Parts: sequence; C-alpha cells; structure tokens
Amino acid sequence: MTDRYIDTYKKSISDPASFWGEHAQDCHWYKKWEKVLDDSKKPFCRWFSGGQVNTCYNALDFHVENGIGNQLAMIYDSPVTDSIKKFTYRQLRDEVAKFAGVLASRGVQKGDRVIIYMPMIPEAAIAMLACARLGAVHSVVFGGFAANELATRINDATPKVIVSASCGIEVKRIIKYKPLLDRAIEMAESKPECCIILQRPIETASMIDGRDIDWNEAMSEAKPHDCVPVESTDPLYILYTSGTTGEPKGVVRDNGGHMVALKWSMKAIYDMDKGDVFWSASDVGWVVGHSYIVYGPLLKGCTTVIYEGKPVGTPDAGAFWRVISEHKVKALFTAPTAFRAIKREDPDAELMKKYDLSNFKTLFLAGERLDPDTLHWAENHLGIPVIDHWWQTETGWSIAANCMGIHHFPVKPGSPTKAVPGWDVRVVDPDNNPVKAGEIGALVVRLPLPPGTLLTLWNNDKRYVSAYLEEFPGYYKTADAGFIDEDGYIYVMTRTDDIINVAGHRLSTGAIEEVLADHPEVAECAVLGVDDQLKGQVPIGFLVLNAGVTRDHDEIIKEVIQMVRDRIGPVTSFKTATVVKRLPKTRSGKILRGTIRSIADNREYKMPATIDDPATLNEIEDALNYVGYGKARK
Repeated sequence: MTDRYIDTYKKSISDPASFWGEHAQDCHWYKKWEKVLDDSKKPFCRWFSGGQVNTCYNALDFHVENGIGNQLAMIYDSPVTDSIKKFTYRQLRDEVAKFAGVLASRGVQKGDRVIIYMPMIPEAAIAMLACARLGAVHSVVFGGFAANELATRINDATPKVIVSASCGIEVKRIIKYKPLLDRAIEMAESKPECCIILQRPIETASMIDGRDIDWNEAMSEAKPHDCVPVESTDPLYILYTSGTTGEPKGVVRDNGGHMVALKWSMKAIYDMDKGDVFWSASDVGWVVGHSYIVYGPLLKGCTTVIYEGKPVGTPDAGAFWRVISEHKVKALFTAPTAFRAIKREDPDAELMKKYDLSNFKTLFLAGERLDPDTLHWAENHLGIPVIDHWWQTETGWSIAANCMGIHHFPVKPGSPTKAVPGWDVRVVDPDNNPVKAGEIGALVVRLPLPPGTLLTLWNNDKRYVSAYLEEFPGYYKTADAGFIDEDGYIYVMTRTDDIINVAGHRLSTGAIEEVLADHPEVAECAVLGVDDQLKGQVPIGFLVLNAGVTRDHDEIIKEVIQMVRDRIGPVTSFKTATVVKRLPKTRSGKILRGTIRSIADNREYKMPATIDDPATLNEIEDALNYVGYGKARK
C-alpha cells in the first residue's frame, strides 16, 4: 500500500504533464488542451493551455446528463433560521441557469467581474456557479466585511454587478449588509451598474431606485442561460487575501487547472466518491468555501452541506454531531478552532452520545496549527481518523495531507503528514540552501506549482513575483516555517515571522503552544514573541481555560511555565503567561497574532477588518498591562 503513494507522488513530480493530463480526462472539455503545462513565460505557468471548458458545466450539467440529476447536490442547514432546504443536481442546475440569465440580462458577459457579498445561504453558491456558467469572474467578499474593506475590493475588481443580501445572522444577532454595501459603493471610485439584493424574511433592506434589483423578482422573469465555453487559462475567480502592506491581494484562479485539481483531490485526499455527503464547515467567503463547499464536492458528484450556524451556541456544542447524523455526512472539514470550542463546552463529549455517527468516516482539520491535545480529544471520542492538512488561500488545495484515498499513513501529532502528489516541498535556509532533516527553515515549493493554485494577483503581476517568487528563486514562498523529518513528514511550526530569536536561539512558538495545550485545564492557547531589550525576543503565552475551571489562575500559569521548562528547556525563557477569556480571531477562526504582538510591544496597529469581535482586543490589552506589557511597559 505504501508503494501506491510513492509511485503516485514520484510520477506527479517527475512528469507532471503526464500525471495531470491523465486526470484531466475525468472532466468534460469542449476542446482538448494543446499543452498540459505551458511554462514558456516563466515564472508564469499555465495549465491545459488551448483547452476550452466550463466549470459550471462540469459541476452540474455533466452530472445531470450522466444520470444523477435526481441525486442531492446541496443541503442547506440553518439552525439560525430553523430551516433545511435540499437541492438535487437538476434543481440546482436549473436555479443556477436562471440566475445566469438574470446576470446576462444585466449585461454580464465572459470576463466581466461580479462581486458576491452574501451570508452562508444557497444563493451565494448559486451566484458563484452562475458567474462560472457565463464565464464571468466572481469575487466573493466575506459577508459583513466592513464598508472600507469592501470598497477596496470594488476598486480593484471593478465589478459590473454586485450580488448581496439584506442581512446575515450570527447566532441571534442580525448583521445588516445593505447599509454596509451602500456605504462601500459610496466610498469606491468604481461603481457597479447594478446590485441584485436577496431580501431575507428576517430583514428587509431599503432599495435604491434605478440601481438595486430584487433577487426574487428578477428570478421570476429570468430565462435560463446555457454554459459559455471559456479558455482553460481564463480566470474563474478572484479571492482577496490580506497583504503585509495592508492592501489586499487578489488571488486569481483559472478554470481548467482548478477543475482538474479539485476533482482529483476529492478522492485522493478526502476519499470521497460520487454520492457521498461532504461537509466543509467554513464560509463561502474563504478559500475553503470556494474549494470544498462549492466546487470540489460538486465537480466530484458528491452532496455538499451549506451550514449557517456555529459549532457552539446554535443551539449547543452538539450542533456538529446533529448535522453529521441527520445528513449522513461521511467526511467533515473544519478548523481546529471549532473543535476547541466544542471541547471547551463539552469536554467529555456527552452531547456526542445523542447522535448516530455511524456514517461519519473521517475528520479533516486545517486553517491553523492542530495542537496534539485537540487531535487526541477528537480521536478518542470519535474513534475515526483525524487528519491534519496544510494549505493556503494562494494554493487553493492541500500542500501536505494524509491522502486518505491513496494511502493512510500513521498520524504523527503536530504534522499534516506528507506532501500531496504534485507538491515538491523543500526546507531551505535564508540563503536558499537545503537544510538537514529535522532542521527548521523556510518551507518552500519547487516550481512549477501544480494546477489549481494561484496564477497571479489580479492586475498585479509584479507584486505576485515579489510576494511569492523572489526571496527563494526557483521556489514558491509559503511564508511558513517548519521542518521535514527523516520519514518525510512535514511539520508546519509557525509563520516565518513567528520563529522567535531568543538570545540567538531560533525557537518555534508552535512547539511551546503544544506544551501549553497539553495542560488539562487549558482549552486554547497562543504563544507570541515580544520584544526584549536583553534577549531580543521572549515568548509570552495566552491561556483560555476550560469552562468551569475554578482553580487559582496563578497556579495554572506556574504549572505551564514549568511544563515548558521541563519539556523544551530553560533556553526558551518562557516566564510569562496570562489567562484571557477569549483570543482575538478572524471570522474564519485564525488568531490575530500580529495584532496581539503589536499591542504587547506597545506599537500602533490598525483594527483588522477580519476581526470576529473587537472587544477581545480590549481584554488582551488589559491582560498584557497586568503582566507588564503593552502600555504598562516602561
């Protein structure tokens, strides 16, 4: 069995054109490609150049025409509105074709941009697929994003149309989208020709005559539109990700390579077959939502779940188990943060026992480091494989994973296992020299990148090269640091700028976090390097305790400090930790480490547009002041 992975991987690296050309046969092409890999304009590479495809056709029409039109394509499960709605492949195709007709009636054509600013509802996916049907380029902006952030994306993408909804629902809180959208358009230099607004029953938005169109009224009059063939290398979507300069970077994904890679990944990585139910508990505003709520599952002929709710609070920490049981989910993909929240509220997994999870075969976690404590908690209570995997907005799919459809390797806590076929992962030092097995360095990927990854940045080839390709010539810079052990397991320890240098010793904050997370009363933690006059940097820890812990916080802090000293050594200089109620995070669950570091070092910072709850920054500031950092620094 091990040979299957080795053979697959070797072929993907030694002869990528043959490897991906073979898997491209699984997709529908209006015109076959002339060249699988076109690297004539290095460092810009293109996949399946000369070919013509339509991603929407492959995701919907292809399946209807091949006998599974009556199979479920999408299940919308919304505990916040107490509703469930299901679409077969035929029903979803018909809805998408009608909305493509709506867009076409407003002048949207191949190559035009459409911004989608919506909550987790079926219409968000329908709008994305309708754009793909027309060959238009969609750019999904996370619903509820601040007006100024939406305005920057409007200016960069210059959309002909914006599709939105009257509101989103966060547990019991209504977020009115329309005022944010109106303000963003007012701020933006580029103006859309029209906005299509879905009025949700819970909130009716005010409409602007001559610009705003009611979704339901437009759909009632729409004529279905056929799929439009596009070049394989034409852009499918733009997805903005935060940049170090504060200006968002518009990651561009193509049609052909994206389609081939994602369809292949559904079986190779997630072990999903046609008809299986796949649930990615993310949001369509993030890359996970693009790849594994909408496109990946539908390209494979699976049933995908759109969930409008939270892991806890809608109504309790058993929410995920209810969805898995009710819809017979085979595999779940979510962030470790979600499971830490569940573990904190229900540490003994009592709520899990209420549900039949017999169809649930694999749990996949990604988006941040998976601490061993959360890994073991999930393994022990679920009794199924728990798979960590590593990827980024830019890559579009996994760089490293335990490929369940090829070979299931033994899990090593702290590692997302091995490089996925197609990804030639290396570890190098600052001078681009390879390092020894087990030695920390910059994680890079030898070019060319496999299909499905970013082509460039929207309207900014120069920044694409400078951000990703210049620092390590011949490689894509992941901006993550880690090591590869002698067995080929990859360890992603931290972002490159989160390797801290304590008195000349390069230390991984991730390694310290693993120790803290192992304390029985710690639910979640973060470790950051802060400035120190004597040692350059020193680590400081933030602890979120399990619900119901009443023990003295100072005692717990002493214990975790001693644990780090015992397991890593006094060289860490880990002497300061503080207990906080919550960690500041983005809406997708990533800890705002850079912002916390700025507060600790008493530097000015900008409120992140992606922050889930700004009040958490005040709590962090108070905690830091208490232990002598932030404004309390002398």
